Amino acid sequence: MADITGRIPAHALAAPHRADFHILILITTGEGRHEIDFASHPCWPGILLWVRPGQAHRFHQPGSLDGKVVLFTADFPPDLGSAEPRLTNWLAASRWAPARPDLTAISTTIDQIAAERAAFAHAMPVALLRHLLAVLLLRIDRLPTEDDRRVDSATAELFGRFQAELERSYAITRSAEHYAARLGYTVKHLTRACIAAAGHPAKHLIDARVILEAKRLLAYTEVPVADIGRRLGFIDPTNFGKFFARHTHTTPGAFRRTQKASG
Repeated sequence: MADITGRIPAHALAAPHRADFHILILITTGEGRHEIDFASHPCWPGILLWVRPGQAHRFHQPGSLDGKVVLFTADFPPDLGSAEPRLTNWLAASRWAPARPDLTAISTTIDQIAAERAAFAHAMPVALLRHLLAVLLLRIDRLPTEDDRRVDSATAELFGRFQAELERSYAITRSAEHYAARLGYTVKHLTRACIAAAGHPAKHLIDARVILEAKRLLAYTEVPVADIGRRLGFIDPTNFGKFFARHTHTTPGAFRRTQKASG
């Protein structure tokens, strides 16, 4: 981690930014915080972080932490079966404090990835690295989370389809009826599945996804507020401002100023 952060100016690390690849960080030394999608995560040795493509993240006090880092593109891992949603789920956990046996296994697998990559610097063993990465991701998938919900396979399948449709359409429509119809279910059925899988009804999750993208764009870009609203399906900038304020209790402009100031 120090090798990577040492190449980037501290002010850039401390400002919100996005990557188009996955970042796994296993903290080995230091204490501090790392922010992922506007949630500030306390860090110390043994903490595992996962930043997914498109998420806004920043380093608080760059240089205060060191650790092992695995970077990989979204299309690199092999099929992970039931663990596949972890790769794209914006609601999935971003931080773990693994128990000692899990921590040892995860750290060892990261070391194996690094060793294989270094041993074949001029002819990367793609198949081997993919399988080692799959082992690492499947180990992470087994880790308990603070909100560890267990649902039946039918509910999990419907919720996964809903999330995929939401990623395609959140900037086009915020209608729960639209998503239910696209998936072939009633709004009531979809809402039950969402509550079981994520603790919130479908409409809440739809609005939350729009707000998250608005926050990301406000924090890491200089795109005008009105243009951000249009990107997210609001023809009238006033309606976007009201929507944002209703869900965050602040205006888009005030949120942007706070993010810039804290960076």
